[in-house]
Amino acid sequence: MTRASRTIAARYIVVLNMATTTNRIPRPTPEAEDLYRRWLQFLDDEFVRHCAPERRAEIVRDQLYQLYLGRPAGFRLNLALTSELPGNILSLSLDPENVTLEAEHYPDLDRERFARRKPLIWFWQMFDRSPIGLNHWLGIRFRCMMGRHIFDHMGTGVKIFHGVDFACGYNLSIGDGAIIRKGALLHDRGGLTIGAGAVVGSFARIYSHTHGAEDYEAVTLKPTEIGAGARIASHAIVLAGTRVEAHEVVGSFPG
Repeated sequence: MTRASRTIAARYIVVLNMATTTNRIPRPTPEAEDLYRRWLQFLDDEFVRHCAPERRAEIVRDQLYQLYLGRPAGFRLNLALTSELPGNILSLSLDPENVTLEAEHYPDLDRERFARRKPLIWFWQMFDRSPIGLNHWLGIRFRCMMGRHIFDHMGTGVKIFHGVDFACGYNLSIGDGAIIRKGALLHDRGGLTIGAGAVVGSFARIYSHTHGAEDYEAVTLKPTEIGAGARIASHAIVLAGTRVEAHEVVGSFPG
């Protein structure tokens, strides 16, 4: 192949890749997409209809039984057999009422507000750890739907990737079009606002509380704000009380 031919071929590949990136959005088969949308709508309707922690816990338990065990909840456990202890522990732990979360140890936790969200936070975490948690198309839509019931504010067009963690939920506000990449920690204990169009890179850490240098139990809550269009690089750390200005860049991005 001549140099001219190689140049033409290279340009063709670039144009083809641009067209593919611009025009082709990866998605599941039509049958699967329809089923996914029906499931998300069902969950959304259920969480709108039911705000009581006990009822939400039942809904989450039933869904997690299906996701993890492939059967409905309600089977009687044989608690006498030591050979079945691991399976029984798994079954019981699919019920949010049988688990404790980190935020429940915070003395400053608003327990009434958190109680309504706890089953949904457990659902979020267990979905991400389930066999379908890495389903990109479904996962982004699942987390956006759940965020509307968990967060103080959830904008439109938000993309939250796999493994994103947060503390309380009710202290977290995410603006329109924000992108939160995989593995990020949004520690909203003291209040965290992420502006419209902001991007939080993979495994970034954003805090809204500090511990005393001499007394680790001495916690100070400091609201943190990420401005509209700001960029928090992968693995960057934003300390409590920081105000990142609009379109400001924190950390280094790959060249």
